[in-house]
Amino acid sequence: METPNTPPEEKSHWYHIDVHPWVFFTSSGLIILFVVLTLIFQATVDDFFSRIQDGVATYSGWFFVWTVNIILVYVVSLLLGRFSSIRLGGSEARPEFSTLAWFSMLFSAGMGIGLLFYGVAEPMFHFVASPLAEPGTAEAARVALDLTFLHWGLHPWAIYSLVGLSLAFFSFNKGLPLSIRSVFYPIFGERIHGTIGNVIDILATVATLFGVATSLGLGVQQVNAGLNHLFNIPQSTLVQVILIAGITAIATWSVVRGLEAGIKLLSQLNIIFAIGLMLFVLLLGPTLFIMKALLENIGFYIQHLPQLATWNETYEATDWQRAWTVFYWGWWISWSPFVGMFIARVSYGRTIGEFIKGVLFVPTLVTFIWVTVFGNSALNIEMFGTGDIAKAVQENIPVSLFKLLENYPLSMVSSLLAIVVVITFFVTSSDSGSLVIDIITAGGNPDPPVIQRLFWAILEGLVAAVLLIGGGLVALQTAAITTGLPFALVLLGMCVALHKGLNEYKEGQSFEITPESKPREFRVRPTDKLPTYRRRRFW
Repeated sequence: METPNTPPEEKSHWYHIDVHPWVFFTSSGLIILFVVLTLIFQATVDDFFSRIQDGVATYSGWFFVWTVNIILVYVVSLLLGRFSSIRLGGSEARPEFSTLAWFSMLFSAGMGIGLLFYGVAEPMFHFVASPLAEPGTAEAARVALDLTFLHWGLHPWAIYSLVGLSLAFFSFNKGLPLSIRSVFYPIFGERIHGTIGNVIDILATVATLFGVATSLGLGVQQVNAGLNHLFNIPQSTLVQVILIAGITAIATWSVVRGLEAGIKLLSQLNIIFAIGLMLFVLLLGPTLFIMKALLENIGFYIQHLPQLATWNETYEATDWQRAWTVFYWGWWISWSPFVGMFIARVSYGRTIGEFIKGVLFVPTLVTFIWVTVFGNSALNIEMFGTGDIAKAVQENIPVSLFKLLENYPLSMVSSLLAIVVVITFFVTSSDSGSLVIDIITAGGNPDPPVIQRLFWAILEGLVAAVLLIGGGLVALQTAAITTGLPFALVLLGMCVALHKGLNEYKEGQSFEITPESKPREFRVRPTDKLPTYRRRRFW
């Protein structure tokens, strides 16, 4: 990105490559190796993914539960504590985006495809196969929404809040590059510029890519299910790979357009489309039932949150959590570098208190409304109507949303709208993910060259396609929890580093970074308001 103050030798061209060599080449090498091995051993990889998922979920589930609860408690303590008035960027900083645009980008990046995929399916699954109530009863219906709220409520947004706030604080207030390693400066000091920092950023890159690829895989399965439902296009891996290629091409257009013209515009469009779809179901569906259920669902969630959040199946000796809670906690953790950095990038000028309220509570409330509208509409049909959704969901999860919509007028129109919403969420997830991964692998450069973002957007689509070829939904779930596990340790360290940094913070004071401690000159780009490194360009 050219600016009036950019020296001639620093002006960017599309063919320039601006990377941190260790992070970029190691991360991309590991990911490409995974793709190659999966394709070579395609015949046995399905069983391998299943074994990995069972092993990680069985022996590490308790650790995921501890991690997400520690993070939630810590983030809430920041909101209530003495640091809430600190402004990200300094006392004179002001927000770069309007509140509405900010919320749109938060929600699009943070949930998007997942809510469309599971908004109907998950409550129905818990209703007919409840781990805590007799299946098919009114109590099972309440528990189904309670469990869904647990998985999509405060915990994931607390994880995103922690990562986003940490990155924003150390970048905007402490003058460090917008990279995961920067958060650990209070613990490791100048060593973040060496091997320790490289390992942290490599873990963040791999976790982010597989977390985003998981969502892209779920999204394309749902698009395929919708096309099959409407036009009898077969549901197959080949069709899904073709869809991934086509939608990834749209994402590359958004990547080229940039944050303001591409990602921001699409985020606002898909929020409008999503709200339109939700209002359609709310107004034409069991409106009174939904409005009554919303208050009851939230009250039930608040009452049972401590119990459900700390439940570990210790005394039941069951394995229900493996496929649900542990998968979600791993998925959200693997998404956190991506969503956290994206939130940090668009949150300049917010106070810590405003940041946490906006990131933790507003998207959570919107999520609760969405899940209640779609989940309770499906439950109403199952409990008091034709009762044909649960069976369809158990047979084919991606078709669940379209089975709900066929119970309403204009089902063809609403189903087409649903497909458009999934595609736009797919695109915003892909382009936001590629931007974030590129920032990390470029050493914290907030405006990396376009060619690199194209590389990561294409690689995300490739990994999603390979995961579908290698094992479908099981492979997607395995990718999420396996890459989320090592990064959970990084998140716990992040709590310590952020607390230490906030305690030592003084307005206008940056960390001392000496030329001897790093090979790159530190500078701030005037129009970006973000610190980055000047490095030689790799061709």
